Amino acid sequence: MGAVVLATRLFPLWALLVSALALWRPEALAPGRPAIPWLLGLVMFGMGLTLTPADFARALRRPGLLVLGVAMQFMLMPMLAWLIATLMALPPALLAGMVLVGTAPGGTASNVICYLARADVALSIALTTASTLLSILVTPFLTWLYAGQSVPVPALAMLATIGKIVLLPVAAGVVINHLLGRRLQPFQAVFPLVSVIAILVIIAIIVALNADRIGQLTILLALAVGLHNGLGLLTGYGFARLSGLDERTSRTLAIEVGMQNSGLAVALAVKHFSALAALPGALFSVWHNITGSLLAALWSRRPS
Repeated sequence: MGAVVLATRLFPLWALLVSALALWRPEALAPGRPAIPWLLGLVMFGMGLTLTPADFARALRRPGLLVLGVAMQFMLMPMLAWLIATLMALPPALLAGMVLVGTAPGGTASNVICYLARADVALSIALTTASTLLSILVTPFLTWLYAGQSVPVPALAMLATIGKIVLLPVAAGVVINHLLGRRLQPFQAVFPLVSVIAILVIIAIIVALNADRIGQLTILLALAVGLHNGLGLLTGYGFARLSGLDERTSRTLAIEVGMQNSGLAVALAVKHFSALAALPGALFSVWHNITGSLLAALWSRRPS
């Protein structure tokens, strides 16, 4: 079991290695794209095995936290994106791409990182679902406000995806955990490592799919995206702690604020702006998985 713990704690190192491999041989990994939903479903099922109905009931009994989390995400991330892009004098297309990342709802990656960081997974899933529901109105408005152009968001299709990839596998895990209880303990101990392996494969595929775009990046854009993600994580955590919230909840809000549905940002950028506007979202897709992995490794060693 010590080897399992060690392998899990070295997650950030593995993430960097598989990213380098994917950049070296993208053609070998990019065809794995259809496997991403199944791998995410596997991770979500593993999460469900550690949760009970009471966990979700507790999350839903705190509507104030849901409001705070969603408000922080949709207020902080678009504003940070616009400020960073403006201060760095990025061209209009890249500013639009940064804003699209900032106005996107939370993604399923945040649920995975919350799981590995020993945060509140049930609250994370509730926040991701709530922000996706609201994005049908909020994302177009905020994109118009900060970038001067409104974009339609396929929120219903995204919710259907969340239902299949997140809610159903998690629900199945919760039911099995409820029925089998202690008999699952050997599997629960190993499943973090299974999740790490699945996430590493996902990261490798995402990097491979974006290898061409990553090659077009400038140092300035890389710095802008890194600042956007880092400040989102930092301000999310800081605001939560200043609000008097406990460590576990603060971790959850930090991850939900700092990690976005960047895949949606890329799709909207290509459709409504330009290929250049898709670069911030492409880089964010890779970068937030790596920083999330580092944060999860750090927090998993500390009590929540």
